[in-house]
Amino acid sequence: MEKNKQILLVSRPKGTPTIENFKFIETDIKAPADGEVLIRTLYLSVDPYMRGRMSGRKSYVPPYELNEVVQGGVVGEVVESKSDQFKKGDIVLGNLGWQTYSVVSADRIGKIDPDLAPITTALGVLGMTGLTAYFGLLDIGQPKEGETVVVSGAAGAVGMVVGQIAKIKGARVVGIAGSEEKIAYLTEELGFDAAINYKTADNIKEKLQEACPNGVDVYFDNVGGSISDAVLSLINKGARIPLCGQISLYNLEKADVGPRIQTQLLINSALMKGFIVSDYQERFKEGMADLAKWVKDGKIKYKENIIEGFENTVEAFLGLFKGENLGKQLVKVAERSL
Repeated sequence: MEKNKQILLVSRPKGTPTIENFKFIETDIKAPADGEVLIRTLYLSVDPYMRGRMSGRKSYVPPYELNEVVQGGVVGEVVESKSDQFKKGDIVLGNLGWQTYSVVSADRIGKIDPDLAPITTALGVLGMTGLTAYFGLLDIGQPKEGETVVVSGAAGAVGMVVGQIAKIKGARVVGIAGSEEKIAYLTEELGFDAAINYKTADNIKEKLQEACPNGVDVYFDNVGGSISDAVLSLINKGARIPLCGQISLYNLEKADVGPRIQTQLLINSALMKGFIVSDYQERFKEGMADLAKWVKDGKIKYKENIIEGFENTVEAFLGLFKGENLGKQLVKVAERSL
């Protein structure tokens, strides 16, 4: 009889997480009660923000509990439904977890139309990833035609969408990424005006000055650390800085100490604002409509890095911190039955 495979967080990582922080178990597959749905996982998402939830520190989402299933975005197929809202075979999206089956209340999931776009896009460009890029750039960054927009983590799932939206708005776009393959993809496939490989650049500030001769008007910050220090030294008067992520700092065991940026912000009348995508929940429909149209019209391209096999979920997650992924990191757990 088939079992439900699950991945638990069993210890808090110190520094970079390791496989030892997780435990694979098998349990019986539960039957849904009234108002519930049994879902078979097809794809699950692994994301940098999950590292923060593993620490046990206060953040914008509660930390993961130890010895519980790691929670995250899932696209799945309804196997059995005790709800009028869903039927067997429906494809759904929810914040479910690293497991092969989930039983959830029907109000915790939403239906996906597989005819509109590949179902994986609901976890990426047409999901939280795309919406993060959309609202962070357009609401906080507000790029104008002819301005210079710099994106760190530019070959990641959020960064590549940010850069393409900035191009749609007529900006000059400079990406920062960590391999020649990524640099080529940004400039040759996505139309970035320039891209810098921070791993091979002798002096990243000099490279940025070459790529941004008119300074930096918008900096979409996904990484923090010394890269952001270099970008922030080049901001123009009235610059806007959407603060989306700090992946370079997530695994530090001691508090990060860097340049104090208040003076830069003050003398340039610049705005730096942190945000999370749920801040814009009431406007998701607006963002989704624009993103879907841009994808359909070919104005936004997207890349997915799909790892096969539930047993490789932890490795896929750890790969985020080694810069292995080009685009959205997903794990394919099962095929659709229909």
